[in-house]
Amino acid sequence: MILFNSLTFLFRFFPVFLAIYYLTPARFREVVLFFGSIVFYAMGAGSMAIMLTVLTVANYVLGQMVFYEDKGGLKPKNKQAFIAAIVLDAGALVLFKALSGITGRIVLPLGFSFYLFKMISYQADLFRGEITRRPEIMDTVVYFTMFPQVTQGPISRWNSIGFEKRDRTVTVKAFNDGLFFFVLGLGMKVLLADPLSILWNEIEKIGFESISTPLAWMGAIGYSLRLYMDFWGYSLMSAGIGMMLGYHFVVNFLHPYWACGIGDFYRRWHATLGSWFRDYVYIPLGGNRKGNLRTILNLAIVWLLTGLWHGITPNYLIWSGVLFVLIVWEKFVVDGLISAFPIIGHLHVWLFIPLTWVIFAIPDLQDLRSYFMRLFPFFGNGINVNSGDFMKQLTTYWPLLLISLLLCTPHWYRAIVKNRRRLPVLLALVLVFWICVYRIVISASNPFMYFSF
Repeated sequence: MILFNSLTFLFRFFPVFLAIYYLTPARFREVVLFFGSIVFYAMGAGSMAIMLTVLTVANYVLGQMVFYEDKGGLKPKNKQAFIAAIVLDAGALVLFKALSGITGRIVLPLGFSFYLFKMISYQADLFRGEITRRPEIMDTVVYFTMFPQVTQGPISRWNSIGFEKRDRTVTVKAFNDGLFFFVLGLGMKVLLADPLSILWNEIEKIGFESISTPLAWMGAIGYSLRLYMDFWGYSLMSAGIGMMLGYHFVVNFLHPYWACGIGDFYRRWHATLGSWFRDYVYIPLGGNRKGNLRTILNLAIVWLLTGLWHGITPNYLIWSGVLFVLIVWEKFVVDGLISAFPIIGHLHVWLFIPLTWVIFAIPDLQDLRSYFMRLFPFFGNGINVNSGDFMKQLTTYWPLLLISLLLCTPHWYRAIVKNRRRLPVLLALVLVFWICVYRIVISASNPFMYFSF
């Protein structure tokens, strides 16, 4: 598997690819990006690159049938081609998810669901007339396969990052900005997410039944920050690479831990996935336009699909079910109270989100029960099991936790971005990059957590 945070990518694949990409005339760069993306995918998924290519070609052909335009400028909807495309894409996703469940191991090709979601949105946007120019073949295949997004998203839309443009130029400013976001994301992944993963691993080694209550809470917070720095770091790296290639920046995180409520949190967390479920599942089902009961049913369907998308083990269904209940509670019971006192919504996020991530992280239900008994030791003496474990871990991990918490606030992040062209920030980023390289050299590169989805 080739990772953005690997020496192979940083010093072999990406520099060589960029050199070829920039030296190629602009009108042929899509060809370079397509073949480069297939090579990138094949380096991580081997022969599965053939499946990606087949699905890409099939979706292009079906999309040309969906986008039908006669001489009068009318665009009749080819419903049969649209249904065939959706059955092909959704059926492939369900098949591999089911095989993973049956075999008990991950057989899902690398990033499979992310590029299938892009294909489904592409077909839906064609069918609804939101793509107004007939897509050309190279634009389409690059949109599906471009390596910055193919393995882990974000799930960009055709009209959102520049595929409607025929001429894409790379400016020095865009390149510098892209490089800035790439290095910033690399630092989040290598210097924050990966070390925080060790904290969770140490808690697992101790045994959930043996940790103290303070360490259990520290573990929940640490895991939450690890997941955020991991996925946000990847998203920034992906967006940065896209900018260096002449595409628009794709926003995938909007400071979710600054959200005012659970619903607001998931509008900000993995925003492209949330908007995908909203636009292609929730709204077509009727959204909130058909009364409260129908709205609740639609929300239940969305969150059931979200849980199943992450996996079919019981913890994912419990995780999505708890989030559904919390969102319904906020939307229909305490909405007025949260509007009057926003601090209540913030407290919901800071208290409940780490608890739901614990459910997300632990597939074994007995282990999950043990962890929650340590979090809330009302039926045992969890706080006294090993009273010194909390301070031991805090002494090691408090700098990482503090820096991660500060980056969760929009103020610190915006200050860094605003001053990204100032010399001190540039020097700091150079230092961050080489420290990351050093850490990668001395340790095995950890894959991004969302690769398995």
